[in-house]
Formats: sequence, C-alpha cells, structure tokens
Amino acid sequence: MREILGVIGGSGIYDIPGLERLGEERVETPWGPPSDAIARGRIGDQELLFLPRHGRGHRIAPHEIDARANVCALKKLGATAIVSLSAVGSMKEAIHPGDVVVVDQYIDLTKRRPSTFFEGGVVAHVSFAEPTCQLLSSALAAAARRAGATVHQGGTYVCMEGPQFSTRAESLLYRSWGVDVIGMTAMPEAKLAREAELPYATLALATDYDCWHEEEQPVTVEAVLAIVHANAERARATVRELAGAVPDLSASPARSALASAVMTAADARAPAALARLDWLLARRDA
Repeated sequence: MREILGVIGGSGIYDIPGLERLGEERVETPWGPPSDAIARGRIGDQELLFLPRHGRGHRIAPHEIDARANVCALKKLGATAIVSLSAVGSMKEAIHPGDVVVVDQYIDLTKRRPSTFFEGGVVAHVSFAEPTCQLLSSALAAAARRAGATVHQGGTYVCMEGPQFSTRAESLLYRSWGVDVIGMTAMPEAKLAREAELPYATLALATDYDCWHEEEQPVTVEAVLAIVHANAERARATVRELAGAVPDLSASPARSALASAVMTAADARAPAALARLDWLLARRDA
C-alpha cells in the first residue's frame, strides 16, 4: 500500500512550500469541520495532506482545537499516517531553543478536551503504552538531520491545557518528572490517531526554556515568535526530506489498534454511535 502522509502544522506552520498542490478539500465530520481546509498535494512522488492545526492566521487556541474532527478528516481523505509538527518549550538544558525532539512518550495533563471517538454506546480501549510509531519516528528523525536540524531522538512531551504558559512551580515539578519538552497540542491528538489506526509521530520544535531556567527570562509570546519562524523552516525542510523516504508502515502496531479493542458486543452497539463511527469501523470491517 502506498502511504499517504497527513501532516498537521503547529504554530507558525500554515503551509508547506514545495508542495505541488492537487487541490484543497473541506470535509465535514461527525464532530464538525477540521481546523481549516486540507491541502492535498505531492512532493515528488509522495502524496501529502496538510492541515494547519490552529487554522490559517492562527485563529484557534490549543484548548479549542477539535482534534477529533482533524484526525477524522485526515483519515476520511485517505491519510495512512500522521506527522505532527509542534512548537514546545524545552525542559532540559541540553535541548536548546531551535533544536528538535522526535518524541516517543507523552504525559497528558489536559482537562477539557474530548479524547476518544468511542462513546455514547460503543466502548473501545486501545493499547497506548508505545504511543508513537517507531518506524515513522525513525524516518522523521533521519529527515530532520538531513534538513540540518539538531535532533534529539526520543523524549517525553508533557501536554498542558493552556492557553496560559506554566507557573514556575509547575515548570519545576514537570522537570522533576524527567520530561523533555512541554506543549499544548499533542493531546488528545496522539490518542485519537491511535484509535483511528494511524501511525503517528511528533516533531517537537523547541522555542524556549519554559520558565524553569534561572538564567533565562520567563517565556513570552515575543520570545517564542523570535524562534518560531526559524523552526518553521526547519520543520518544512524536514517534511520535504521525509517525503522522499516514507517507510512502509504496514507492520506498524497502530494499524491493528482496534483488532481486539472494541468491548461492546455487536448486537449491543448503539446505532447513533455506529453511525458516527462508520468512517472508521465500516472501513476496518470491509
């Protein structure tokens, strides 16, 4: 199967230069529209779907992003994997602003965000011990290195609710947990990608040292924006490099995440819930 790569762009990343556009698609989902129209295009022979997470012009706050609509829309349009591009704060001295981290673990501290497609009469519990796809993450890290980035392969992303930045006490607490980066958007996106059986990887782009670093000023939008523009070009270059080297992901565990995850007996599944999940369960059972 030829992979179709869904790319979700974070802060400062609202397009992918070099993408030969084949069209722009607007999709309705059971949870409403995604953050913006989705660009379909190619880089070389690789087909991509690109969605700006915050919408063009950065209109949608982290806690307002409808991750269910975003992941569902990409899946309905044919995406077979998702790469997430995300601005983050560094929680370790060795991860400098401008570096990138290819995340392999998450801690979810969000509070108000729906985090599953399965509710209202259909229950499923997917495995999430290893939340990213190792095949895709390895290819992403290699692509970032070819793009000239300083890459840290592996790391834990703590996802806070936002939209405010951390207090110093919170920042120091998270550091005591040994996390690598902090951001506001990886959750519940990664959980929903797993439920949708889409291999998922995060390129986390460090913009600052949050507020734990005694020798740095507390994080501000002005400080973040100074790094975001450089990071955005690194991210775009990484996507262009990855487009020429997307691996075969047929062996990714994400592809069989629902194989034994649905707990509700077939004759007990609520019709309304099944209708909402037709884009996912009907395709899988076909």
